[in-house]
Amino acid sequence: MLNPATPLRRHALKRLGLCAALSVAGLPAAHAATRLEIVGVGATRVTVIVAPFDGDVAGAGADDSHAEAAFHRVLAQDFERSGLLRPLEATPELAGAMDARVQGSVQPLPDGQLSVRWTLWDPLRRVELATQQLKATPAERRLVAHRIADTVQELLTGVRGVNATRIAYIVQDGARHLLKVADADGHNHRTALTSHESIISPAWSPQGDELAYVSFEQGRAQVWVQALKTGRRQALAAYRGSNSAPAWSPDGRQVAFASSRDGTTQLFIVARDGGSPRRVAPSTAIDTEPAWAPDGRSLYFTSDRGGSPQIYRVGLESGVVERVSFDAYSVSPSISPQGDKLAYISNQEGALRVVVKTLASGAVKTVTRSVEDERPSFAPNGRLLVYATREGRRDLLMTSSIDGRVQTRLLGTLADVREPAWGPWPEARTG
Repeated sequence: MLNPATPLRRHALKRLGLCAALSVAGLPAAHAATRLEIVGVGATRVTVIVAPFDGDVAGAGADDSHAEAAFHRVLAQDFERSGLLRPLEATPELAGAMDARVQGSVQPLPDGQLSVRWTLWDPLRRVELATQQLKATPAERRLVAHRIADTVQELLTGVRGVNATRIAYIVQDGARHLLKVADADGHNHRTALTSHESIISPAWSPQGDELAYVSFEQGRAQVWVQALKTGRRQALAAYRGSNSAPAWSPDGRQVAFASSRDGTTQLFIVARDGGSPRRVAPSTAIDTEPAWAPDGRSLYFTSDRGGSPQIYRVGLESGVVERVSFDAYSVSPSISPQGDKLAYISNQEGALRVVVKTLASGAVKTVTRSVEDERPSFAPNGRLLVYATREGRRDLLMTSSIDGRVQTRLLGTLADVREPAWGPWPEARTG
């Protein structure tokens, strides 16, 4: 646990999850071994000098096995991946030429914890914008760095960072199928479930304490729910036929899923604790991949009711169904947490790519350049996506800004990695 050093001075920043003193001056308006590789180039971004933290032994040398955990290195990677900040290494030539500077210090304490202090400066005005001191265990150093990065990003851009969130994904390693949970940058991964049968479609509960997923361990597709803290599991949809594509309601009380229990695959909603499911948007077509709107009043889903697979929306009270996508082939809908954008996979002359549609205007933008993309999932701030793709014979994960300008490849394993899902804000966690 992160331990408070002193009470927060600014109540509005308590939700950032840093239980320590934060002083903010007036601002201008405004798995182990998993590695990041930036493959896209961003547009205009806020430039931030990131200096090594004094006393940070993890960054003492390039050959240090823990060098990747150095605070300044984690911060620089987080800033780069955000698509909003542009990190630069501290040099004398840049001392007063950038928008902001982050520096800090690390001091070991007698109880084995670390005392971490960081400061955000405005080099042009030569004023301190924010400073903070906190305590953490050595094992929490990456989490501390992520939270610092998220705080700095919000102070400089007004957009909350998502580096302290988590992702879930599936790894196939030979005959083993593993459900994994990791930090948003791919580090600190742990295995939630291992099976010799396929696992697909992980979905986070809104509280971040449970995952729903599809397991074939009983010889057919069934929807399970698992508590991350205890590992306790429950079969939620084990009807005859195939049960797939779970999606939590925004309040966490219900789960939508697709099932062929009555013949053709259709949409159903069931209470989190089980019970009789109710059918949604019945048709003679194949309906699957439900995704809840943030207000909980409608579902987006994939259907071939018009011929080719497309994205539709159904009002849960009215039952009215409307078509949302108009590409040649559209699958795997994901709704931004703000409800204003829809990401999905579009077939563009044989290439399966992630596109983002602005629902109010209808504008559609292709954000990837790969050819075998799968399952986009929005970050909780709505500014980034994680998705699976294929490179050669390898499945891997990518993140992208929603404009496609900054893309990050998650590397570091020879196993196939797919089916990503981005988790909720960290304060929602109860497990």
